[in-house]
Amino acid sequence: MRAVLCKEHGPPESLVVEAVASAPVGESDVRIGIHACGVNFPDTLIIRGKYQIQPELPFSPGSEVAGEVLEVGSGVQHLKVGDPVISLTGWGGFAEEVVIGADRVLPMPPSMDYVTGGGFPMVYGTSYHALKQRAGLAAGETLLVLGASGGVGLAAVELGKAMGARVIAAASSGEKLQVAKEHGADALVNYAEDSLKDTVKELTDGKGADVIYDPVGGEACEQSLRCINWNGRLLIVGFASGAIPKIPANLPLLKGSSVVGVFWGDFVRRQPQDNARNFQELFALHAEGKLKPHVWKSYPLEQAGEALNALLSRKATGKIVLTTDRS
Repeated sequence: MRAVLCKEHGPPESLVVEAVASAPVGESDVRIGIHACGVNFPDTLIIRGKYQIQPELPFSPGSEVAGEVLEVGSGVQHLKVGDPVISLTGWGGFAEEVVIGADRVLPMPPSMDYVTGGGFPMVYGTSYHALKQRAGLAAGETLLVLGASGGVGLAAVELGKAMGARVIAAASSGEKLQVAKEHGADALVNYAEDSLKDTVKELTDGKGADVIYDPVGGEACEQSLRCINWNGRLLIVGFASGAIPKIPANLPLLKGSSVVGVFWGDFVRRQPQDNARNFQELFALHAEGKLKPHVWKSYPLEQAGEALNALLSRKATGKIVLTTDRS
């Protein structure tokens, strides 16, 4: 099979596509013929050796895939050859096949195609866990989403609306904000042109946002804490800006607010049953038409480097997906 390989840590240009041997299938494993694989910010970190988890070289990046089951281990009962599935792989998804433990594989719902499925788990899994388990977002509350046109941000906008919140989308351009509006945002803030703090205060009659979803970091994180409501929750999701903020401790004190970390990958490992319930609810929302994943562009496997650079450019909205010849 063909796979995108990281042979040495470096930028996307250092990746190569080569033929590699297929891995054997163990008793509890499944072999998936990959149709599509989502491209995510952690992929840009793992190939540079800067992610929390680091596989041995050489490896293929790619943490989520959609495809069909090609082979099942003797101990696997809930899947069969030919089933359309999605899987969280951690890495190894930028390839034509992947062998993964069956406990990390979910049947893909009939409402999804492979490209949608390939870009669904990471962004919706992360955002739903953040809003449901970490923030306890309630109907009628105000949710502020930073980076609202990106993968996790756009998912948070849709999920916030589905959960009954009023959603304020914040992004760095009018084009990006238009995408957020099309996916349900009630109000918009261009933080490249306007004061995030002042605009959110105006939009909330001076109260501020109840929940703030921040995958951006940097200066925007501190500014968002200055427009949080009493008992508000700031969700630390990631640092797409490249800058890890140093939050002044007096700000949470003055607002009685909480700064809450979101590490969905470890939630999946530590609370698998809760994660499984989350996905059943997410699949139901998708089937009801309340979630409409936005794929900005799909690239063939050979253009994995270009896909990652497109993500790093921060010009993309929604998801970028790699496809194989199976799709």
